[in-house]
Order: sequence, then structure tokens, then C-alpha cells
Amino acid sequence: MARILVIEDNATNMKLAVLMLQREGYEILQAADAEEGIRLARAELPDLILMDVQLPGMDGLAATRLLKGDAATNKIRIVALTALAMSGDREKIEAAGCDGYIAKPIHYQEFLKTVGQMVAGDTYDFPSGPH
Repeated sequence: MARILVIEDNATNMKLAVLMLQREGYEILQAADAEEGIRLARAELPDLILMDVQLPGMDGLAATRLLKGDAATNKIRIVALTALAMSGDREKIEAAGCDGYIAKPIHYQEFLKTVGQMVAGDTYDFPSGPH
């Protein structure tokens, strides 16, 4: 089964994501900030990264740009986890190199559907509008 790195600073959101993913049989790696996430991504080369956008220190979009700019990690698919719903946020997420995004609060079926698509290598169509 696929290995997924979850980079999330909110303990409740991390616990929820890990629980849902483990129930589906995924192997999970966890990081609470961008720096640790980048280190784990480079060391473990997961199949997918779920990246919180609003992280302490370096934000998730800056971390995504670093990973996508690194030959060792640029093929890893990255899905932004975001509560952002402002005009232009979708474009910022795409411009940073994210391969998709999941809006918070997380909805179980949508979350697992997007994760499944990303792990399978399916294309992701960014929804139009702010969400």
C-alpha cells in the first residue's frame, strides 16, 4: 500500500487524517512543521504528501515549492490541505506546484476520494471558484 506523508501542525487534524488513512491501509509518516516534512520527504520518498498550507515557520506553499524544485522529490504528488477560501487562493496553491487540494474541514468521502486519485496517479481537476 502507498506511503503518505501528512504535514499538519494541528494535532486534531493530524489525528483525524492519520486515522482515516490507516483505516484504508495506507502507511503514514507524520510531521508537525514544514522543515520536518521536507526532511522526511527527502529521506523516505513517500508516494503522496498531504501538506497543510498554514504551518508555523515556513508555510506549506513555500515547502511545496522547495520539494517541487528538488530533483529527488519533484515527482512526489502534493495535495494542499487548506481552510483558505479567499479569491485567488486556488491559483496560489496551483502556482506553488500542488497537484490538488482538500478543503478543511475535512469531509471523509471527498478526502479519501482525492487521496485515492492521487495515489493512483489520476489527474486532478482543480475546482473553479474559491473552493
